Amino acid sequence: MSSAIAGRLRRSRQRLAADPSRVVTMFFVPGQEGFDLEEPRTSAVVARILALDDSEVGQSLDDLTARFGRRHRDLIGTFRQHADELADRLGAECKLSEERLLLLGATFTSEYALEGAALCNPSMVAHPDQTGVSEGSLRFVMSVRAIGEGHRSSIEFRTGTVDDRGEVDIDLAPRFSTRGVTRPAPLDAVVFRSELRRLRSDGESADYVLDALGDTFTLAELEERLTRLQAQLATRRQDLSIISLMRRIAERTYDISFPAGTSLAERVLLPAMAAERNGMEDARFVPFEREGQTVSYFATYTAYDGVEIAQQLLETKDFRDFRASPIVNRASNKGLALFPRQVGGRFAALSRSDHETNTVVFSDNIHIWEDALPYQVPTQTWEVLQLGNCGSPIETEAGWLVLTHGVGPMRTYRIGAILLDLEDPTRIIGQLRQPLLSPEPDEQDGYVPNVVYSCGSLVHMGILVLPYGIGDSAIGVATMSLPALLSDLVAS
Repeated sequence: MSSAIAGRLRRSRQRLAADPSRVVTMFFVPGQEGFDLEEPRTSAVVARILALDDSEVGQSLDDLTARFGRRHRDLIGTFRQHADELADRLGAECKLSEERLLLLGATFTSEYALEGAALCNPSMVAHPDQTGVSEGSLRFVMSVRAIGEGHRSSIEFRTGTVDDRGEVDIDLAPRFSTRGVTRPAPLDAVVFRSELRRLRSDGESADYVLDALGDTFTLAELEERLTRLQAQLATRRQDLSIISLMRRIAERTYDISFPAGTSLAERVLLPAMAAERNGMEDARFVPFEREGQTVSYFATYTAYDGVEIAQQLLETKDFRDFRASPIVNRASNKGLALFPRQVGGRFAALSRSDHETNTVVFSDNIHIWEDALPYQVPTQTWEVLQLGNCGSPIETEAGWLVLTHGVGPMRTYRIGAILLDLEDPTRIIGQLRQPLLSPEPDEQDGYVPNVVYSCGSLVHMGILVLPYGIGDSAIGVATMSLPALLSDLVAS
């Protein structure tokens, strides 16, 4: 990093480290842990619980509530819910005591440490509620990628404030972590057809299903058409694969809601469908504006099923209720980052179409992206392996400020900065030749060493606030005068 830039960039002393005590409950089925193919042992375990004497049941339940009751918001409710999942294993004549029912649910419950492996890749936006914030300060929401057992990623949130001097204060994490409740959401025919076309699976059978449905339709309406299609297998042998594919596309659209009593920072978005079973990675949040007013917060993220990736869109107005839906993308493999408003009457996004070159893509539909326009190729040693973005562009009077990541020798990730033309964001009008942020000696080690990486920054009172992951093991925050950075960019 050049000495001039190094002198202007300031790292906060506050850091977030992965905390293995942040846990949620999961429904647990013995024999389906994911590393073998054995039959689930559900019936045998249920029989053992039924055979216990009442005193042992009571003692075991007391021990469980003493050990775990303070770690979860509603542990007894969770035990009861998980016991309900086993109702079909109990005969109608089987009447269990409340204690035995709860022990049964507890036996099929496990804890999952959200940050058991790593914590990284933050993005930061202004909080939708600024009530009670001191004059000159801004309350923010920071999304983080939490990685747990099996390298499975989820999306967590933190809150905090930044004052008019750029001093950042991240709030303490809440006592509980809470999962949302998912439910099906309306499906979009245009998105469906576009994804089928991308997968080269559009055709007569898909048309048979979709032509009978409207522009939007419910999961139940789709299932009714798929059932009719399945009844025609004698003349449509390929239909089983089409039916399976359409169901997989359908489950990628869903709503997530959190109880009113939960704080924003305790809410966690966990994988909820097959395409993201191994993770929801690198959410890039941005407040989206129309006519100068924030109308929604959007985030793009990568869904990973253990083999393939897919891109998804999150939308929320309050960080309590979310909608997830598919992004159909022929232009980017990962890392789509939306502009905070339309450009030239169209949606715009940063992308990376060839794993190494930064591109821009435009669309009339926020869910469907096609032709990418390259604007930056690797030229410097520190970015020689690949380029990408570090979140959505930030609009300034001088141009679109884009923070980039570059990967160089020893697979070291650094953060750079460029300036794009406001009217034509395919044109670079300023660029730092040296990194803005590089791993310091105390930032080299971690779950993934030699990495500083961000998924989104904000500007407050003329100060760039840049949250960044450190070795995929901690999160730091750096600040810099925006006018000073823009001066460096324009002069480069």
